[in-house]
Amino acid sequence: MAAVDVNAESLGVPRKQLMESSGNAVARVCRDLAEPGGSVAIVAGRGNNGGDALVAARFLTEYDVTVHLLGRPETISTDIARENWDALVACDIPHRTVIDSTAFDLGDPDVVVDAMLGTGVTGALREPEATAARAINDSSATVLAVDVPSGVDADTGETAGVAVDADHVVTFHDDKPGLDALDAAVTVADIGIPAAAESFTGPGDLLALRRHAQSHKGDHGDVLVVGGGPYTGAPALAAQAALRAGADLARVACPDHVAREVQGYSENLIVSGFDGDHLEPGHVSDLLELAAERDVVVFGPGLGDADDSLEAVREFLESYDGTAVVDADALQVVPDVDTEATLICTPHQGELVKMGGQTDTDWETRRELVGEFAAELGHTLLVKGAYDVISDGDEVRVNRTGNPGMTVGGTGDVLAGATGALACVLPPLDAAAVAAYANGRAGDVAAGEFGNGLVATDLLERLPAGLRSEIDD
Repeated sequence: MAAVDVNAESLGVPRKQLMESSGNAVARVCRDLAEPGGSVAIVAGRGNNGGDALVAARFLTEYDVTVHLLGRPETISTDIARENWDALVACDIPHRTVIDSTAFDLGDPDVVVDAMLGTGVTGALREPEATAARAINDSSATVLAVDVPSGVDADTGETAGVAVDADHVVTFHDDKPGLDALDAAVTVADIGIPAAAESFTGPGDLLALRRHAQSHKGDHGDVLVVGGGPYTGAPALAAQAALRAGADLARVACPDHVAREVQGYSENLIVSGFDGDHLEPGHVSDLLELAAERDVVVFGPGLGDADDSLEAVREFLESYDGTAVVDADALQVVPDVDTEATLICTPHQGELVKMGGQTDTDWETRRELVGEFAAELGHTLLVKGAYDVISDGDEVRVNRTGNPGMTVGGTGDVLAGATGALACVLPPLDAAAVAAYANGRAGDVAAGEFGNGLVATDLLERLPAGLRSEIDD
């Protein structure tokens, strides 16, 4: 939901507007639970969940409303929640601040609105929320929770200690999986989030890439790129893109005769050579051993389409049970291979047709076709085009970043490498969607400088910026 909120804002629907709609929805449910003139106690946290309830207080003019803010007003964590607190104070709506949990006094209201914590918080409640939750549960009032009862995991419905026992929940935009486990009536309120905020990739998708401050080398991915032979630049681009997309280590397995050239592209790459001038079935056992210790394999950049190379791809995938990004000539093997591996396939539209899929000039029709083919394959597809279409057969995302200058050779290798890095830390569909968004974004920045004269290495340099929530265009 945090990602959807950010994506909605990027589409021109600001979060302040969404908060106003959310608060109005809370007020509507309150009116169903209490007669005009009844008393409503709002217990608000200092984040946006509390902000929703602060808005609701302004709509409940026909009720005796008291707002209990848990903590000091100056510690309200978001600008929009703070603005709504200021509005509430200016409107002279009765309010109290709870600094000492032992002094928390809920009173005897008809309805309690639990707006302490929302969907983004998990784990046991701390003070003063824990004391407030116990007071709410001990009350005889009807309890309305905003988005999710505080202390309840929105994904599972589980609790890690005391949690608010809500009679009703008003949640926003879509149901939350954990709410099914609760003995509570659930209202799903439409607050004006456009469907495009979920169907199209956007800056909100980048929220999933936040790193823990105590991260160590290797925590964010060790990627193996298998390719090269006929071409040397492609595997080097893919491996460098993996590093630029956040992988801690990037390795290239390629024929001996090009290994020195691949290594020459960057001292940051770890290069392993194998005999011969292209991949052959005899190399598979060594590759499997090398791949077993890596997080993700990117198979195909610069590989070529020699029959024994394709047979080697087939044998590798039949024996591999990890995660692999399959690109370029290696893609044609996928429809007929029996594999336990988790595959992310990155074809352009011509390669998609060779795999047995269908395409269309209309992106909405193509979205349906890609979703159907992904379900048939049983693998995730990232189909490149003016609009990239990403699907695992259940969900479909569309990416609109990028530009015609990216038809230059090598941009697909950068995308494959970035997808490999992101697949180390994200589920396959999310990894492919974020990679497409960031790769296209990097291309857009490059096009601003070079126009249609951009080259793939320009994307490499701008990929880290494409993965940031804000970039200087």
